[in-house]
Amino acid sequence: MARDSLSEAGLHFDELNKLRILDPDVSQQTTELKEECRDFVDKIGHFQKVVGGLIELVDELAKETENEKMKAIGARNLLKSIAKQREAQQQQLYALIAEKKMQLERYRIEYDALCKVEAEQHEFIDQFNLQK
Repeated sequence: MARDSLSEAGLHFDELNKLRILDPDVSQQTTELKEECRDFVDKIGHFQKVVGGLIELVDELAKETENEKMKAIGARNLLKSIAKQREAQQQQLYALIAEKKMQLERYRIEYDALCKVEAEQHEFIDQFNLQK
């Protein structure tokens, strides 16, 4: 009966017969909750470590991807530059060919004129020799 009156007053005895304010069941549940919370915090800490490692890995992969992307852009720009250089060189060669064709035509005309002069000179020499 003394225990009942103490229980009504909010006082309880534990298994060691010590006077407690909390009910032993509530105390046990509190202890279990405390342990579960500690386990939960440990699991959260482990989860944060795993996620941190994953984030580092993803960041590293992103850096590598960015480096490869920059290399690819550089290679593409180099190829474009080479193509433009070849096109410019081709245009220069076409211009040189046109210039050489014009020069060839001038030389051909000059050659024809010189052949005509040579023929006239031979004719003149032949006539001069005949007159002697």
